[in-house]
Amino acid sequence: MNYELVIHSSGKGNVIALLQDKKLVELHRDNAHAKFQVGDIYLGKVGKIMPALNAVFVDVGYEKDAFLHYSDLGPHAKSVNKFLQETLKGKQTTGKLMYFKNEPEIPKDGKITDVVKSGQSILVQIAKEPISAKGPRITCELSIPGRYLVLIPFSDKISVSSKIRTFEEKDRLRGILQNIKPKNFGVIIRTVAEGKSVEELENDLNDLLEKWEECFKNIKKAQIPSRLLSDEDKTNALLRDLLNESFSAIYCDNPQLTEEIREYVKSIAPDKEKIVQQYKGVIPIFEAFGVEKQIKSLFGKTVYLKSGAYLVIEHTEALHVFDVNSGNKAKGDNTQEENALEVNLEAAVEVARQLRLRDMGGIIVVDFIDMQNPENRRVLYQKLKDEMKSDRAKHNILPPSRFGLIQITRQRLRPEINVEVLETCPSCGGSGQIQPSVLFTEQITNALRFIVKEQNEKKITLHVHPYIEAYLKKGGLFKSIQWKWYFELKRWVKIVGVNSCTFMEYHFYNSEMDEIII
Repeated sequence: MNYELVIHSSGKGNVIALLQDKKLVELHRDNAHAKFQVGDIYLGKVGKIMPALNAVFVDVGYEKDAFLHYSDLGPHAKSVNKFLQETLKGKQTTGKLMYFKNEPEIPKDGKITDVVKSGQSILVQIAKEPISAKGPRITCELSIPGRYLVLIPFSDKISVSSKIRTFEEKDRLRGILQNIKPKNFGVIIRTVAEGKSVEELENDLNDLLEKWEECFKNIKKAQIPSRLLSDEDKTNALLRDLLNESFSAIYCDNPQLTEEIREYVKSIAPDKEKIVQQYKGVIPIFEAFGVEKQIKSLFGKTVYLKSGAYLVIEHTEALHVFDVNSGNKAKGDNTQEENALEVNLEAAVEVARQLRLRDMGGIIVVDFIDMQNPENRRVLYQKLKDEMKSDRAKHNILPPSRFGLIQITRQRLRPEINVEVLETCPSCGGSGQIQPSVLFTEQITNALRFIVKEQNEKKITLHVHPYIEAYLKKGGLFKSIQWKWYFELKRWVKIVGVNSCTFMEYHFYNSEMDEIII
């Protein structure tokens, strides 16, 4: 498999597209100013205690209090509380835990009132982002992820990824970490650590210990509630978790961000530094790499497959439903059972892709086309499991039920990605009536005059539908509307035809490719 990362940067944040063999499989929005993301560590204050739920609500600065259940406290909750209180009182003067005396582990079936009290300060980590009307879900079992390791403060346990198969390699990695990790810090050895040297593992461990020290320093000067440590932005987090030999290219349209990504890749995988490239094309990057078209075709209620079959996707508060339809997919020489199996296998691939792409979580029900042959149902079940092996979210798939339904549960940490693919006409605003088309170029010209004379923009790019682009450039040297603008305004306006623009839609951009709002 060949992976590529395509990154579009704008003033609103970054949009990151992960392509697998040119097909869009993941889409992420990275807002640099976003808070309450999975992995962020907060200093909060315990609010209302709910003994009946064995849980408490914690103020972490979000409009709705975060939810902390007893099962999310972690075995070392009392040690975390002790460390925090001693730090706030000035008794704990370092983030190192070599001389810190851990408290006994809490029982698995205890009461939350035995561990936390209303009004106390508490150190927590975001486990699930705010979704719908719910606040974030949090945990006291702190962890800091790195390239090869995950650091677990207040623990001494060393765990190795189950995806590392050989016992010899597991023993080698455990032996290395046993020798280099400091006291009262546990680690989880990730799959990508397989075959790595002592130096590489030690460098990663030192980076994580520095982050923990940063978190400790922030406690001493923080107000309650506040964020103490933020996980890496989504771009770097994706690279940290996914970057391997299958990655062939990383494209970004922002020079500064490209250089930051190059430095990050150089730090975690020096041999991959050259795959980071700045995109300098005139056409928007998502348009150039076919991402925009895939987004429009994959995020609607109906998703069509190559064979002519299609999926209908419905959402409720409690679950997501996929309905598989054969459409015009039928082969005259095939039986109904054979056609059903072909459509179902093709649909299984797309269902797995859609779950990753939209980041669906919770309960998912897939209504495949009925098949009578038990062997065909087993083949379909295995196909779906194979396709979802590349899904990094925890999931569980049940075999087909008597009614041909397959039920899936998938880890839900963030709000589902939703892209509105149906557009309101930018010309009429949904009214069904537009201004006379003969005035369209005059409207663009008036907007351009305002941008030049009132906003004094020096470098201007105009995005329009390709037909409008051709019209504005018609006549060639000195005779086109583009040249008339130049003679009048003393500015050369670069005109770019963009397929995603509707017929009478236009956008102006400045030298930084940020849209000029008129």
